[in-house]
Amino acid sequence: MALPYPNVASVAIDPRTRTQIVIAVMLGLFLAALDQTIVGTALPRIVTDLHGNEIYTWAFTAYLLTATISGPIYGKLSDLFGRRPVLLFAVGVFLVGSALSGFSREMWQLIGFRALQGLGAGALFPVALAVIGDLFDPAERGKYQGLVGAVFGLSSLIGPAIGGVITDTVGWQWVFFVNLPVGAVVFAVIWRALPRGRPSAEAPRIDYLGATVLVAALVPILVGLTNKQSASWGDPSVGGLIALGLVIAAVFVWIESRAIDPIVPLELFRNRSFTISVIAMFVASMAFFAPIVFLPRWFQVVGGASATQSGYQILALLGGLILSAILSGQLVARTGRYKPLALGASVVLAIGLFLLSNLRADTPLPLLWSWMFVTGIGVGPIFSVFTLVVQGAVPLRQIGTATSNLTLFQQVGGSVGLAAAGTVFGSRLVEELPRQLAASSLPPQIVASFSASGAGSLNRLTGVGDLGQAILAGAPVTTRAQLEPFVPDIVGAIHRAFSLATASTFDFGIVAALVAVVMVVFLREAPMRGPVREEATAAPPSPDRQPSPLAGEAGK
Repeated sequence: MALPYPNVASVAIDPRTRTQIVIAVMLGLFLAALDQTIVGTALPRIVTDLHGNEIYTWAFTAYLLTATISGPIYGKLSDLFGRRPVLLFAVGVFLVGSALSGFSREMWQLIGFRALQGLGAGALFPVALAVIGDLFDPAERGKYQGLVGAVFGLSSLIGPAIGGVITDTVGWQWVFFVNLPVGAVVFAVIWRALPRGRPSAEAPRIDYLGATVLVAALVPILVGLTNKQSASWGDPSVGGLIALGLVIAAVFVWIESRAIDPIVPLELFRNRSFTISVIAMFVASMAFFAPIVFLPRWFQVVGGASATQSGYQILALLGGLILSAILSGQLVARTGRYKPLALGASVVLAIGLFLLSNLRADTPLPLLWSWMFVTGIGVGPIFSVFTLVVQGAVPLRQIGTATSNLTLFQQVGGSVGLAAAGTVFGSRLVEELPRQLAASSLPPQIVASFSASGAGSLNRLTGVGDLGQAILAGAPVTTRAQLEPFVPDIVGAIHRAFSLATASTFDFGIVAALVAVVMVVFLREAPMRGPVREEATAAPPSPDRQPSPLAGEAGK
């Protein structure tokens, strides 16, 4: 029996061409993910050259903001017009943004061009996943979707190192220029190998109003969550923006319920597998972003590591992530079962976070690495398994839309998780620092001084290297001699308080991971659909059936 929406497996694409397409989209994914981390180690030099120290964080925020809000729109457009034109447009925009970022002469220019770069990157993740969903039979998708998690883990690992090496040798501009030759190869392969054609001969109806209101809702929510790093939930720049975004989101839902061809079809959420996968991915993202962000900070403050060195210290976490992501894809491809893997990964993630919640200043590094490895093993399958569930639960003509919505909830979940974990961290540090200082038998005036300034200067403590020297350098010249004998005790108290505060962020992650476990329990495991090529050729599709966005002529 033919599938209602035969995918590109029914089109004559030879294995070599398929391999080239997979490599190209993976390279595109790698570049988009790499640019989230590679800029970090270059920023000190960039700020020196371009100034604008008060707005430099927007070099990160602008990229992530435009990449996140554009994802659902790109996903829908790829369902309407096909994957090929959307990917070519996105790669082109990404390369233009990269080139202009390298030529920036002012910080505001860099921020604007990074936003343009993110606008291109927004399509590379969801549409690339949709391409894999189109290219391969459902039973084959797992091993390729598993590579996506490995690509993201690898980019997180080597991004800071590459950024540091490039900045120190040929200049920070090449952090952006290095994208150009690789991106050109991606563009050329997609142009030559990815099938042409459009899902339907009918003129597509674009939900312009829905797309506009979606952007209007996501921007204040994401900016508010970003501002949480430096302000409280009650601040208008945090809580006010988030509340505004939620109100606009409610308007967006009302608009989509009446749209003829909505940018986010609400009927997707009536699909039990899709809804459970989206919620599970959202809460799992809340859980696993905390160790990725807070562990490097622990290595910098407590271990005295540089920013680049702290990236290597989480190798065990990323190694577990890469290994489990690849193996999980192979397991699904071989067994055709995904629910036990999703359930097991969520449980292992909760166990790994529980182990990390025991972090202390004197925790032996080999023990900490083993805890991180367990956590990474739990994270890896989550990237690929829920993507497989979503792609198998919706018609092939909606794979792009469904995948991009899953990606959106993953990114927003990570932002919510980081904001909440940051609140937990700050509160626990303010609580623990006076307690640990007092326990060190320090004079009351020192306890009072560092209880206020130590908790309030977290950014200054991060990445300072020798914390004792930093404490003395920050003290008035007239009191340094009296303060010097107490520096070792002060440093020890800060390390203990910082470790306990870091550990408390994982308590929050445990709760989120357990919610993911509960959601997966209610997930119904449907059998993987059979080989598309065989089924699609068994009988021709009827005239009213729409092919997938990759159906068309190949290799032209």
